[in-house]
Amino acid sequence: MRIPHPLARSLVTVRNWPVLIDLAIAGAALAAFFAMISTGVYWLSKPVPVVAISSSIGVLPVYAFYSIVRMAIAYCLSLTFAIAYGYIAAYNPRIEPWMIGVLDILQSIPVLSFLPPVVLAMVALIPGHQLGIEMAVIFLIFTGQVWNLAFSFYSSLKTIPREMIEASRVYRYSGWQRFWQLEMPYAAIGLVWNSIVSVAGGWFALIFCETFTMGNRNFQLPGLGSYIQTATFDGNVRALISGIGAVVLIVVATDQLLWRPLIAWSDKFKFEQVEASERVTSPILTLLRRSAFLGAVPGRIWNSLQEPLLRRLAHSKETRIVHPVDESASRRPSPALWLLGVAVFAAICWAAVQAALLLRTLTWPDLRLLLEGAAATFLRVNAALLISAAWTIPVGVAIGFNPRVARIVQPLAQIMASVPATAFFPVLLIFLVRLGGGLGIGSIALMLLGTQWYILFNVIAGAMSIPSDLREVARLFHFSRWQRWTRLILPGIFPYLLTGMVTASGGAWNASVMAEYSRVKGHTLEVIGLGAQIDAATDTGRFAMLLLATIFISLMVVTMNRLVWRRLYRLAETRFKLEA
Repeated sequence: MRIPHPLARSLVTVRNWPVLIDLAIAGAALAAFFAMISTGVYWLSKPVPVVAISSSIGVLPVYAFYSIVRMAIAYCLSLTFAIAYGYIAAYNPRIEPWMIGVLDILQSIPVLSFLPPVVLAMVALIPGHQLGIEMAVIFLIFTGQVWNLAFSFYSSLKTIPREMIEASRVYRYSGWQRFWQLEMPYAAIGLVWNSIVSVAGGWFALIFCETFTMGNRNFQLPGLGSYIQTATFDGNVRALISGIGAVVLIVVATDQLLWRPLIAWSDKFKFEQVEASERVTSPILTLLRRSAFLGAVPGRIWNSLQEPLLRRLAHSKETRIVHPVDESASRRPSPALWLLGVAVFAAICWAAVQAALLLRTLTWPDLRLLLEGAAATFLRVNAALLISAAWTIPVGVAIGFNPRVARIVQPLAQIMASVPATAFFPVLLIFLVRLGGGLGIGSIALMLLGTQWYILFNVIAGAMSIPSDLREVARLFHFSRWQRWTRLILPGIFPYLLTGMVTASGGAWNASVMAEYSRVKGHTLEVIGLGAQIDAATDTGRFAMLLLATIFISLMVVTMNRLVWRRLYRLAETRFKLEA
């Protein structure tokens, strides 16, 4: 009997890898197909606003399935909206300040402020089906994911090196070619890292929105969020730990199967002239690259679609003319844009009249309570922002610069960030109740769970995007630690840090709702603040209080935007823009 050589056996195994990978891809595609059918059957059934939530561990796979579907749909919508919104804002100087101001306001408004209009609108638009309620929850998850993606893409477009833009015009790129071959690759690193923290924000909204009360109506959908909320309210520690464990398992699987391959893939888009000595790697990405199906079929389909498109674009008017770099600044608004502006203005006027009629029902004690809450929440938000920046900047730079540290810390940071802050809230609340204390200073700690990751992951993205040749120059000229930080690191990460700070501020305002007002085991923990007033007004159906609290948040956000963030964005576009 002839025994094959070990090397021969290993070669046979390597040759079989593509077949096994293709089988795994086919199985995943079939699972996704049946998941779509099951979801469609459930969503088109009769509406059931309140579903009894079981505390059994056996229902967790089904609840996890529903939550993952909601999260995936919301993320796809968020990414599409963020790219479109950021692109329009970056290349239309006339409306750019308005769009960024609106984006800053929307990302700071707590999710509960969107609840009443969104739920009522979706249920009215799709009556008689569960789809209406599901779309309302998906939209609320969307509001927890989209804002930092839009800020990231906008910031990337504004900081593209000028010589790269000039090269695209000299080579007569069409808008489609410039988008796919310059703008999207340049923004890829920031989008990937902000997607991680966006999904974490989506979990925050999911756990908060699958079970909610609106006036005298209750809504409760099957999912991990409602499971964790029910376990918290009942004080069922076993079910609570099981629900959080399920979330952690999903986060770990997502990190290994999705985020790490995307991080390794996006590393090739780093803007540098000297290749780095070490690259980010991913075993899953390596396996996928061995797939015969993924290596052949998608490429052929893309080439068959791309070649006719590029051939047609090559003969278009846009590619026959070399436009000046500042061409966009001289464009006049089209009649369609004027009509859109008039329609938006009319809608704002109508909404202002309706809001004024609603606010007439408030009393002076209500106004005084909201003013005191606004001041308290403003101080907590900024305290959480400063504390977050104090530790995330050095840690993020260490992760982005040091591959050895990154291999250990980066996966742990991704997992901790992707586990939603709301999953930790119940544990902290039960701990506070058993200690016999209230929220107080603890509310700032709860806000930190929803803010610090925005800054950390943007700083990591900024540190990884600093070209290797600049780091080599700093090393050759023997920069001191102070010189490296002031002349290389801080200027290099500044646009990313600014995006992280802006989105972290919005995350803190969103986290204020749960950080300042919560119920656990029959106890109500409350501290003065706008978040507490928004939560209480939602529970009692006092829409006037909810509206005025939202207006106060918007006014404070607009003030910060005009006095601080807009000036810093202008600085990032001019002084700290990476150019030759």
